[in-house]
Amino acid sequence: MVELYQAPGSAGSLSAVDLDILARLARGATLHQVADELHLSHRTVSRHVQNICRHLGVQRPIEAVVWAVRRDLI
Repeated sequence: MVELYQAPGSAGSLSAVDLDILARLARGATLHQVADELHLSHRTVSRHVQNICRHLGVQRPIEAVVWAVRRDLI
């Protein structure tokens, strides 16, 4: 299977779960609340957020939320 390279900051580098997490954070949910809502561990959600930030080339989750909002992804 060939994996496609996704440039940092591209929407293609985010999964549906990533976008769901960003949408919940945008509504003001904490990482613990997101974990509870998605029936995931806090650690799993935290790792998703770290990966999202890394993929988008941002430092903080709020920057990732702003990035997604500006592109009408959430």
